[in-house]
Amino acid sequence: MTWLDPAAASRLLLDTAEEGGSAAVALVVGASGATAAGTALGRRIALTRGPGTLPDAIRGTTGGDGLDRALETLLRNMLDDPRAGDELRTLEVGGCEMEVYVELRRPVQELIVVGAGHIARPLTRMGAALGFRVIVLDDRPDFATRERFPEAERLVDADFDDPFRDVRIHERTHIVLVTRGHKYDYACLVRALRMDPPPAYIGMIGSRRRVRATYVQLIDDGIDPALLGRIHAPVGLDIGAETPEEIAVAVAAELVLVRRGGTGRPLNDIERISERFFAPQPSTETE
Repeated sequence: MTWLDPAAASRLLLDTAEEGGSAAVALVVGASGATAAGTALGRRIALTRGPGTLPDAIRGTTGGDGLDRALETLLRNMLDDPRAGDELRTLEVGGCEMEVYVELRRPVQELIVVGAGHIARPLTRMGAALGFRVIVLDDRPDFATRERFPEAERLVDADFDDPFRDVRIHERTHIVLVTRGHKYDYACLVRALRMDPPPAYIGMIGSRRRVRATYVQLIDDGIDPALLGRIHAPVGLDIGAETPEEIAVAVAAELVLVRRGGTGRPLNDIERISERFFAPQPSTETE
């Protein structure tokens, strides 16, 4: 196996993420405990995964079989952990203490905001800040402008009867329907539900009554009731949101929840630190 140089490692990280896979690169930055360990300094090993069912692949070597195996295990464990990110790790291998810097790249996630109205603007800003590649669709060119959506990767002049004609939908696509009217949301929703492969997320704004009516209409129009479970509607987490910015926060929070996992509950309720560690102790005094 050949050495993995810095340029090749960077290309591997970026290209794999663009193609829908995940990649991790470990760089040995420190070694102590044995003279031979120093020969691994500056060397890299990479693990790529996917997309789809493609097997994991290893690139590069540190020059030591034991260290290579330890790093491969480390990279697999980090890719398995949805919360893992770039960080410095310390490993003990063969009596040597190795410092390793790991870079991770996940598949590029896309957020398609259908509708360029008042909620779309803060949602686009937040989506971009969260690392999504944001695409804004609308049938009104005066609304979907670069001045209004500077953070969007693309602005698409769409026909809501065929909204995704010029946009590729895949398993990393997150769709949020916030058009100016129910009939447009509905037309886009039907298209999204029939996509193969299905998108990672379909969210639609609306009241409970409107969402219920939408589900009834979907079933009447021949949509399999099992597909209703793919829809996040009303969209977002329950935080009492009212303004466009607050609604965007609620939707962004749900996107993070879907991507990272979690309960959506307040951390204070989960950890209960004051109750567990600082609650008044029962009195032991006797009369």
